[in-house]
Amino acid sequence: MDAVRVALLREVLAGTEWLGSTRRFAGALRGSVVSHGGGLLLVGTPEYEPWHLAAHLVDEAAWSGTPELAPTLVRHDARPSDPAHLAVGLGRLEAARRGETLLVVAPTTPAAPLVERVSDARRAGATVLALGPGQGELPSMAHEVLAVPDGSELDLDTVQHLVSAAAGENALPTPRGRRRLRDRVARLAEHLTAPPPARW
Repeated sequence: MDAVRVALLREVLAGTEWLGSTRRFAGALRGSVVSHGGGLLLVGTPEYEPWHLAAHLVDEAAWSGTPELAPTLVRHDARPSDPAHLAVGLGRLEAARRGETLLVVAPTTPAAPLVERVSDARRAGATVLALGPGQGELPSMAHEVLAVPDGSELDLDTVQHLVSAAAGENALPTPRGRRRLRDRVARLAEHLTAPPPARW
């Protein structure tokens, strides 16, 4: 999702709780990594690795001049033969220390082995942020949580776009007036599906 589509999505969501929630969460993420000088670890579940969020955070880090936002993607099935940026395995969570930030992205409640590793990282002093269903043990141990329950208006991928874009912002835009969510979604759909204007 490019910057124009993120802007349109934000217009659609103006006045809803999603904009404030994603910006608050992104502010906590940015504040944690900047205040500690980096050390952002990003991990998903064995079934869902947040590659797309990792790529967007790398872009936002470059565009915003905030290199601390560039994450290390921690993978469940990383192999030594993988390229260096894809070869970081779960052992990296065991090495997490004070000053590092661990962002856990999970579409469903994570299994016990991952939760235990996250708990160990928190005990070692890492700041833990959780993006996912908002249920289970993970939210109770996280310093910041952005719940995206199953069946909510936005899916987890869309919320990740909003979080990464907000994390790269240097200032927050002024809020707009309230409109019904359904009307805003309809306007966005019309705009995205409209044919391009004729050029003469």
